[in-house]
Amino acid sequence: MVIVSGVLAWIAGSGVVQGLIMGLTFAFLTTVVVLNAVARTETTTVNGWSAIRKAGRPGNGLLVRAALQKALPVVNVFEEAAYWTAVSDDAGKPLSGERTYRIHFPAGGLPPNDAFWSLTATDTVGYIVDASAAHASVNSHSGLVANVDGSVDILLQRDRPSGDTQNWVATPPGRYKLMLRAYLPGAAIVDGRYEVPPVVQVPS
Repeated sequence: MVIVSGVLAWIAGSGVVQGLIMGLTFAFLTTVVVLNAVARTETTTVNGWSAIRKAGRPGNGLLVRAALQKALPVVNVFEEAAYWTAVSDDAGKPLSGERTYRIHFPAGGLPPNDAFWSLTATDTVGYIVDASAAHASVNSHSGLVANVDGSVDILLQRDRPSGDTQNWVATPPGRYKLMLRAYLPGAAIVDGRYEVPPVVQVPS
């Protein structure tokens, strides 16, 4: 018992062990920084919406695969499921549940697809804050109401709006992010011609 205690005391006070722990910690933090940097180089942002078009492709190198798995774990290839995320409005300000926003899709401008699309508001990590909320997302089956010219406006705000609510996404309190997904995306998405409209704050 005395010997074991002595060994443990030596380990606790050993500069070698402390150096090893510090080295491993530094290596971990460096790896995180490198992976984040690589993921940023593979991310395309248009109108405040970011997408990683190379995610899930088997031809990616080891470093790129690791970086993209960290950014988008267990994701399909872009040609099967396109993902965009937004954390700020068109002015570059972080999205906040204290404000109201609108996304205006021109006539025929909803995400083209051969399956379905969905728009979801989550916390900054990516979790739906209230999974029971009926309006945490809208999708191609939500019966969205079009404007007279065929365009579609989606309202993003915390409180239920007056009138119809088909076009409303309930947002969580504080900062949040949006995720737009299109499954079996159309050719305009795959070849990069399609652009998701910006998130615009509605004056109070």
